[in-house]
Amino acid sequence: MDTIAAVATALGESGIGIIRLSGDKAIEVVSKIFRHKKGKNLKELKSHKMYYGNIIDENLKLVDEVLVSIMKKPHTYTREDVVEINCHGGRQAIMNILELILKDSENVRIAEPGEFTKRAFLNGRIDLAQAESVIDIIRSQTDSSLRMSMGQLEGRLSHKIEAINEKLLDIQAEIAVDVDYPEYEDEQKTSINSENALIDVKKEINDLLKSAKTGRIIKEGIKTVIVGRPNVGKSSLLNMLLGEERAIVTEIPGTTRDTVEEQLNLGGIPLHIIDTAGIREADDPIEKIGVERSKKALSSADLILLVLDSSQELNEDDTALLNSIPKDRSIAVLNKTDLNPKININEMETSIPVVLVSALKSEGVDKLEEVVKERFVSGDFDVVNDVIVSNVRHITLLREANNLLDQALETIGMSLPIDLINIDIENCRQKLGQIVGKSVEEDLLNHIFNNFCLGK
Repeated sequence: MDTIAAVATALGESGIGIIRLSGDKAIEVVSKIFRHKKGKNLKELKSHKMYYGNIIDENLKLVDEVLVSIMKKPHTYTREDVVEINCHGGRQAIMNILELILKDSENVRIAEPGEFTKRAFLNGRIDLAQAESVIDIIRSQTDSSLRMSMGQLEGRLSHKIEAINEKLLDIQAEIAVDVDYPEYEDEQKTSINSENALIDVKKEINDLLKSAKTGRIIKEGIKTVIVGRPNVGKSSLLNMLLGEERAIVTEIPGTTRDTVEEQLNLGGIPLHIIDTAGIREADDPIEKIGVERSKKALSSADLILLVLDSSQELNEDDTALLNSIPKDRSIAVLNKTDLNPKININEMETSIPVVLVSALKSEGVDKLEEVVKERFVSGDFDVVNDVIVSNVRHITLLREANNLLDQALETIGMSLPIDLINIDIENCRQKLGQIVGKSVEEDLLNHIFNNFCLGK
């Protein structure tokens, strides 16, 4: 493969910027522009060490003072020679060095998005599921999502898939013996053994699919909408959850005229939260637009937090909202519990969970977190040790594999020759193999890695 180069850190003002090269010519390319402080040749220096010196241009003028890391194959991220130049983090300093490297166009080119990780996959250092976890690590918004992605990078899902495939291979081997040596084997016994083994495999795949809901929530978060009539404390609730004064709060009803969107972490679960304008019959044309946007956000929400003012009795607007929101994805939040409560929870005719909070005094967050987890996270999960599926591609392939197992079990149930299930089992193994990249088309690989940043 040819040698590639790219900036591995975000462009902007920072203490350090890193330019990464990978390929057979990586050390040679950098040696042309790097001057070691002790005059040593970069090619002769030891691997996996960092060296201090200067980057110079073709006129021998100083470009930047740097530290250069040399990592010789095969013990590198890409299993190729890798060089990283640690320079000052200013945008211009980084770009000056990158442009200088790319002038050696016969030996090096700019990397494509995700090409370093793609090479790690193609060179067998990691499988495809592990490669996909890299972008998830970069995009993680909570500690839970980071730990889950790290588990996949370590190969937790890959090992599980390999173990399942081994069991399927064992079934195929037993069937093959039965077909090749019928005089020594009992087809009925083989059929029973295969059926029991397929049921066990199906359970393992179903367990992975059950984790998908939790995995998707941890990875992508819950689209959450805060609704309620004006002046019940919706914006105050948002500010309480964020821990900062993000939304304007006044005693004047209708202060929030448009939706306010924020990201927050609630007990390890990311929420994409939207504070909406108070829903009521409005005469003001601007407020009317805000109300319509609130209703639109309501229709597409994963979670609805209906805020009610506990210091006032329920009115027609409150009741109308309670009756209109979907019960399976809603929580009633009774705010202003620091005042004299006038709403009796026991008398509320609603089947949705009710949480008491005081946004003013920041009370009730723990209970809200508990109820959200009960509603959206299926069972107990351990992001450190459990195998949790979160990738849409993986989920799709697992479902397809599961359907193929159903077909195989149906064939056994019809008392047809046992070797007929071999095709379904082989196709199932192919589907599972695609998760880790054992059989995957070039177009799909390009699609996956094009979502990465250039330096990764």
